[in-house]
Amino acid sequence: MNTITATNFNFPGQKNVYKGKVREVYNINDQELVMIATDRLSAFDVVMPKGIPYKGQILNQIATKMMAATEDLVPNWLTATPDPNVAVGHLCEPFKVEMVIRGYMSGHAAREYKAGKRMLCGVAMPEGMKENDAFPEPIITPATKAEMGDHDEDISREDILKRGIVSEADYLVLEDYTRKLFQRGTEIAASRGLILVDTKYEFGKTKDGKIVLIDEIHTPDSSRYFYAEGYQERQDKGEAQKQLSKEFVRQWLIANNFQGLEGQVVPEMTDDYITSVSERYIELYENITGEKFIKADVSNIQQRIEANVLEYLK
Repeated sequence: MNTITATNFNFPGQKNVYKGKVREVYNINDQELVMIATDRLSAFDVVMPKGIPYKGQILNQIATKMMAATEDLVPNWLTATPDPNVAVGHLCEPFKVEMVIRGYMSGHAAREYKAGKRMLCGVAMPEGMKENDAFPEPIITPATKAEMGDHDEDISREDILKRGIVSEADYLVLEDYTRKLFQRGTEIAASRGLILVDTKYEFGKTKDGKIVLIDEIHTPDSSRYFYAEGYQERQDKGEAQKQLSKEFVRQWLIANNFQGLEGQVVPEMTDDYITSVSERYIELYENITGEKFIKADVSNIQQRIEANVLEYLK
Protein backbone atom coordinates (compact mmCIF):
# COMPACT_ATOMS: atom_id res chain seq x y z
CA MET A 1 0.00 0.00 0.00
CA ASN A 2 1.59 3.25 -1.11
CA THR A 3 1.55 5.77 1.70
CA ILE A 4 3.64 8.75 2.75
CA THR A 5 4.73 8.51 6.38
CA ALA A 6 7.82 10.74 6.36
CA THR A 7 9.42 13.35 4.09
CA ASN A 8 12.96 14.62 3.74
CA PHE A 9 12.79 17.35 1.11
CA ASN A 10 15.28 20.13 0.56
CA PHE A 11 13.40 22.98 -1.10
CA PRO A 12 15.03 26.22 -2.34
CA GLY A 13 15.14 28.76 0.50
CA GLN A 14 14.35 26.11 3.11
CA LYS A 15 15.25 27.27 6.63
CA ASN A 16 14.01 24.42 8.81
CA VAL A 17 11.42 21.65 9.11
CA TYR A 18 8.95 21.02 11.92
CA LYS A 19 7.58 17.48 12.15
CA GLY A 20 4.25 17.19 13.99
CA LYS A 21 2.20 14.09 14.67
CA VAL A 22 0.72 14.08 11.17
CA ARG A 23 2.04 17.12 9.29
CA GLU A 24 5.55 18.18 8.26
CA VAL A 25 6.05 21.92 7.89
CA TYR A 26 8.85 23.44 5.79
CA ASN A 27 9.84 27.05 6.45
CA ILE A 28 10.73 28.82 3.19
CA ASN A 29 12.82 31.99 3.62
CA ASP A 30 11.05 32.82 6.92
CA GLN A 31 8.18 34.02 4.70
CA GLU A 32 5.93 31.09 3.96
CA LEU A 33 5.27 27.56 5.14
CA VAL A 34 4.84 24.44 3.02
CA MET A 35 2.70 22.05 5.05
CA ILE A 36 2.62 18.42 3.96
CA ALA A 37 -0.17 16.20 5.31
CA THR A 38 1.30 12.71 5.62
CA ASP A 39 -0.64 9.45 5.92
CA ARG A 40 0.44 9.02 9.54
CA LEU A 41 -2.33 8.13 11.98
CA SER A 42 -2.16 9.45 15.52
CA ALA A 43 -4.43 8.49 18.43
CA PHE A 44 -4.02 9.16 22.15
CA ASP A 45 -1.08 11.35 21.06
CA VAL A 46 0.76 8.28 19.76
CA VAL A 47 1.70 7.88 16.08
CA MET A 48 0.65 4.45 14.81
CA PRO A 49 3.32 2.26 13.16
CA LYS A 50 1.66 2.18 9.70
CA GLY A 51 0.24 4.83 7.39
CA ILE A 52 -3.34 4.98 6.09
CA PRO A 53 -3.69 5.27 2.27
CA TYR A 54 -5.06 8.67 1.12
CA LYS A 55 -5.45 9.97 4.68
CA GLY A 56 -3.11 12.94 4.14
CA GLN A 57 -4.89 13.93 0.94
CA ILE A 58 -8.28 13.67 2.66
CA LEU A 59 -7.26 15.82 5.64
CA ASN A 60 -5.56 18.42 3.47
CA GLN A 61 -8.46 18.73 1.04
CA ILE A 62 -11.15 18.93 3.74
CA ALA A 63 -9.14 21.56 5.63
CA THR A 64 -8.51 23.72 2.56
CA LYS A 65 -12.18 23.52 1.49
CA MET A 66 -13.31 24.47 5.00
CA MET A 67 -10.87 27.39 5.12
CA ALA A 68 -12.33 28.68 1.87
CA ALA A 69 -15.84 28.29 3.33
CA THR A 70 -15.01 30.33 6.46
CA GLU A 71 -12.55 32.99 5.23
CA ASP A 72 -15.32 35.63 5.16
CA LEU A 73 -15.64 35.19 8.96
CA VAL A 74 -12.08 34.54 10.10
CA PRO A 75 -8.82 35.23 8.24
CA ASN A 76 -6.58 32.20 7.70
CA TRP A 77 -2.97 31.44 6.84
CA LEU A 78 -3.60 29.65 3.50
CA THR A 79 -2.37 31.00 0.15
CA ALA A 80 -2.09 27.95 -2.17
CA THR A 81 -2.59 24.17 -2.53
CA PRO A 82 -0.05 23.04 -5.14
CA ASP A 83 -0.58 19.31 -4.45
CA PRO A 84 -3.40 17.17 -3.01
CA ASN A 85 -1.31 16.64 0.17
CA VAL A 86 0.13 20.15 0.40
CA ALA A 87 -1.02 23.52 1.72
CA VAL A 88 1.12 26.67 1.51
CA GLY A 89 0.57 29.76 3.61
CA HIS A 90 1.96 32.65 5.62
CA LEU A 91 4.59 32.02 8.26
CA CYS A 92 2.89 32.51 11.65
CA GLU A 93 3.85 32.34 15.29
CA PRO A 94 1.38 29.76 16.67
CA PHE A 95 -0.46 30.37 19.93
CA LYS A 96 0.45 27.65 22.43
CA VAL A 97 -3.18 26.69 23.03
CA GLU A 98 -5.69 24.68 21.06
CA MET A 99 -9.18 26.16 21.14
CA VAL A 100 -11.45 23.16 21.70
CA ILE A 101 -15.19 23.81 21.45
CA ARG A 102 -17.87 21.27 22.33
CA GLY A 103 -21.54 21.36 21.40
CA TYR A 104 -22.19 17.90 22.87
CA MET A 105 -20.88 15.87 25.78
CA SER A 106 -18.83 13.30 23.92
CA GLY A 107 -15.33 11.82 23.85
CA HIS A 108 -12.99 13.32 26.44
CA ALA A 109 -15.79 15.40 28.03
CA ALA A 110 -17.96 12.28 28.46
CA ARG A 111 -15.05 10.31 29.93
CA GLU A 112 -14.43 13.09 32.47
CA TYR A 113 -18.16 13.33 33.25
CA LYS A 114 -18.38 9.56 33.79
CA ALA A 115 -15.48 9.86 36.23
CA GLY A 116 -17.66 12.21 38.30
CA LYS A 117 -16.18 15.53 37.19
CA ARG A 118 -18.56 18.43 36.58
CA MET A 119 -15.93 21.03 35.65
CA LEU A 120 -13.90 20.88 32.45
CA CYS A 121 -11.24 23.56 31.87
CA GLY A 122 -12.98 25.78 34.41
CA VAL A 123 -16.36 25.40 32.66
CA ALA A 124 -19.30 23.82 34.52
CA MET A 125 -21.10 20.85 32.93
CA PRO A 126 -24.75 20.54 34.02
CA GLU A 127 -25.95 17.66 36.21
CA GLY A 128 -28.16 14.97 34.73
CA MET A 129 -26.57 14.75 31.29
CA LYS A 130 -25.91 11.53 29.47
CA GLU A 131 -23.21 10.81 26.92
CA ASN A 132 -23.75 12.58 23.57
CA ASP A 133 -26.41 14.97 24.92
CA ALA A 134 -26.16 18.54 23.62
CA PHE A 135 -24.84 21.16 26.03
CA PRO A 136 -27.28 24.07 26.62
CA GLU A 137 -24.78 26.08 24.56
CA PRO A 138 -21.33 25.20 23.18
CA ILE A 139 -18.49 25.31 25.72
CA ILE A 140 -14.85 26.24 25.05
CA THR A 141 -12.40 23.86 26.76
CA PRO A 142 -8.85 24.82 25.70
CA ALA A 143 -5.81 22.56 25.75
CA THR A 144 -2.15 23.48 25.96
CA LYS A 145 -0.18 22.54 22.88
CA ALA A 146 2.12 19.60 23.50
CA GLU A 147 5.49 18.99 21.94
CA MET A 148 5.82 15.80 19.85
CA GLY A 149 4.83 12.74 21.84
CA ASP A 150 3.44 14.52 24.90
CA HIS A 151 -0.22 14.64 25.82
CA ASP A 152 -2.13 17.88 25.33
CA GLU A 153 -3.41 19.10 28.69
CA ASP A 154 -6.73 20.66 29.62
CA ILE A 155 -6.35 24.25 30.80
CA SER A 156 -8.82 26.91 31.93
CA ARG A 157 -9.16 30.38 30.47
CA GLU A 158 -8.07 31.76 33.88
CA ASP A 159 -4.83 29.72 33.83
CA ILE A 160 -4.05 30.73 30.24
CA LEU A 161 -4.26 34.41 31.23
CA LYS A 162 -2.59 33.95 34.63
CA ARG A 163 0.38 32.10 33.10
CA GLY A 164 0.63 34.66 30.30
CA ILE A 165 0.32 31.98 27.60
CA VAL A 166 -1.95 34.35 25.64
CA SER A 167 -2.70 38.01 26.37
CA GLU A 168 -6.26 38.87 27.38
CA ALA A 169 -6.80 41.00 24.27
CA ASP A 170 -5.68 38.16 21.99
CA TYR A 171 -7.63 35.55 23.94
CA LEU A 172 -10.87 37.46 23.46
CA VAL A 173 -10.24 37.34 19.69
CA LEU A 174 -9.50 33.59 19.84
CA GLU A 175 -12.77 32.96 21.69
CA ASP A 176 -14.76 35.11 19.27
CA TYR A 177 -13.22 33.40 16.22
CA THR A 178 -13.76 29.94 17.78
CA ARG A 179 -17.48 30.56 18.31
CA LYS A 180 -17.93 32.00 14.81
CA LEU A 181 -16.12 29.09 13.15
CA PHE A 182 -18.08 26.52 15.16
CA GLN A 183 -21.36 28.17 14.20
CA ARG A 184 -20.42 28.11 10.50
CA GLY A 185 -19.13 24.53 10.82
CA THR A 186 -22.42 23.52 12.46
CA GLU A 187 -24.37 25.04 9.55
CA ILE A 188 -22.17 23.34 6.92
CA ALA A 189 -22.53 20.00 8.74
CA ALA A 190 -26.32 20.38 9.00
CA SER A 191 -26.52 20.96 5.24
CA ARG A 192 -24.85 17.53 4.79
CA GLY A 193 -27.12 15.76 7.29
CA LEU A 194 -24.43 15.83 9.98
CA ILE A 195 -24.01 17.25 13.47
CA LEU A 196 -20.68 18.92 14.30
CA VAL A 197 -20.22 17.58 17.83
CA ASP A 198 -16.90 19.10 18.85
CA THR A 199 -13.75 20.36 17.20
CA LYS A 200 -10.52 22.25 17.80
CA TYR A 201 -9.02 25.27 16.12
CA GLU A 202 -5.46 26.52 16.13
CA PHE A 203 -4.45 30.11 15.57
CA GLY A 204 -1.25 32.02 14.91
CA LYS A 205 -0.04 35.56 14.41
CA THR A 206 1.38 36.77 11.12
CA LYS A 207 4.49 38.98 11.02
CA ASP A 208 2.27 42.07 10.89
CA GLY A 209 0.41 40.99 14.05
CA LYS A 210 -2.80 39.66 12.49
CA ILE A 211 -4.45 36.68 14.21
CA VAL A 212 -5.27 33.97 11.67
CA LEU A 213 -6.62 30.42 11.64
CA ILE A 214 -3.86 27.86 10.96
CA ASP A 215 -3.43 24.09 10.61
CA GLU A 216 -6.60 22.04 9.98
CA ILE A 217 -10.29 22.82 10.35
CA HIS A 218 -13.39 20.58 10.53
CA THR A 219 -11.47 17.43 9.52
CA PRO A 220 -12.27 14.01 11.03
CA ASP A 221 -8.96 14.20 12.92
CA SER A 222 -9.78 17.50 14.61
CA SER A 223 -13.56 17.12 14.84
CA ARG A 224 -16.29 14.67 15.73
CA TYR A 225 -19.44 14.39 13.64
CA PHE A 226 -22.68 12.48 14.20
CA TYR A 227 -25.25 11.59 11.56
CA ALA A 228 -28.25 13.85 12.24
CA GLU A 229 -30.77 11.26 11.07
CA GLY A 230 -31.76 9.06 14.00
CA TYR A 231 -29.66 11.08 16.49
CA GLN A 232 -32.53 11.78 18.92
CA GLU A 233 -33.95 8.28 18.58
CA ARG A 234 -30.56 6.77 19.49
CA GLN A 235 -30.23 9.15 22.47
CA ASP A 236 -33.71 8.25 23.72
CA LYS A 237 -32.91 4.53 23.50
CA GLY A 238 -29.48 4.96 25.10
CA GLU A 239 -27.76 3.64 21.96
CA ALA A 240 -24.33 4.66 20.67
CA GLN A 241 -24.38 7.43 18.08
CA LYS A 242 -23.42 6.76 14.48
CA GLN A 243 -20.38 8.93 14.08
CA LEU A 244 -17.95 10.23 11.52
CA SER A 245 -14.62 10.89 13.21
CA LYS A 246 -11.38 9.29 14.24
CA GLU A 247 -13.20 7.99 17.33
CA PHE A 248 -13.64 4.58 15.65
CA VAL A 249 -9.84 4.20 15.70
CA ARG A 250 -9.69 5.19 19.39
CA GLN A 251 -12.45 2.70 20.23
CA TRP A 252 -10.59 -0.08 18.38
CA LEU A 253 -7.43 0.74 20.33
CA ILE A 254 -9.30 0.83 23.67
CA ALA A 255 -10.88 -2.56 22.83
CA ASN A 256 -7.33 -3.83 22.24
CA ASN A 257 -6.08 -2.47 25.59
CA PHE A 258 -4.27 0.58 24.26
CA GLN A 259 -4.79 4.17 25.43
CA GLY A 260 -1.27 5.51 24.99
CA LEU A 261 -0.31 4.74 28.58
CA GLU A 262 3.16 3.66 29.64
CA GLY A 263 3.85 -0.01 29.07
CA GLN A 264 0.95 -0.47 26.63
CA VAL A 265 1.70 -1.85 23.17
CA VAL A 266 -0.01 -0.68 19.96
CA PRO A 267 -2.08 -3.62 18.64
CA GLU A 268 -1.12 -5.08 15.28
CA MET A 269 -2.69 -3.23 12.35
CA THR A 270 -3.36 -5.82 9.65
CA ASP A 271 -3.62 -4.87 5.96
CA ASP A 272 -7.37 -5.53 6.13
CA TYR A 273 -7.73 -3.20 9.12
CA ILE A 274 -5.67 -0.47 7.39
CA THR A 275 -7.84 -0.79 4.25
CA SER A 276 -10.98 -0.47 6.39
CA VAL A 277 -9.62 2.70 8.05
CA SER A 278 -8.77 4.17 4.63
CA GLU A 279 -12.30 3.41 3.42
CA ARG A 280 -13.76 5.07 6.52
CA TYR A 281 -11.70 8.21 5.85
CA ILE A 282 -12.99 8.31 2.25
CA GLU A 283 -16.55 7.97 3.60
CA LEU A 284 -15.82 10.84 5.99
CA TYR A 285 -14.51 13.02 3.15
CA GLU A 286 -17.53 12.41 0.94
CA ASN A 287 -20.02 13.02 3.75
CA ILE A 288 -18.30 16.11 5.13
CA THR A 289 -17.70 17.80 1.76
CA GLY A 290 -20.68 16.43 -0.17
CA GLU A 291 -18.29 15.61 -3.04
CA LYS A 292 -16.91 12.40 -4.50
CA PHE A 293 -13.35 11.65 -3.40
CA ILE A 294 -10.89 11.52 -6.30
CA LYS A 295 -7.82 9.48 -5.43
CA ALA A 296 -4.55 11.16 -6.35
CA ASP A 297 -1.82 9.22 -8.17
CA VAL A 298 0.11 7.39 -5.43
CA SER A 299 2.55 5.48 -7.65
CA ASN A 300 5.32 7.76 -6.32
CA ILE A 301 3.90 10.19 -3.77
CA GLN A 302 7.24 11.68 -2.70
CA GLN A 303 8.20 12.49 -6.28
CA ARG A 304 4.76 13.94 -7.07
CA ILE A 305 4.79 16.22 -4.02
CA GLU A 306 8.35 17.38 -4.63
CA ALA A 307 7.66 18.20 -8.30
CA ASN A 308 4.47 20.13 -7.48
CA VAL A 309 6.06 22.14 -4.65
CA LEU A 310 9.14 22.98 -6.73
CA GLU A 311 6.91 24.14 -9.58
CA TYR A 312 4.95 26.34 -7.13
CA LEU A 313 8.10 27.81 -5.55
CA LYS A 314 9.41 28.87 -8.96
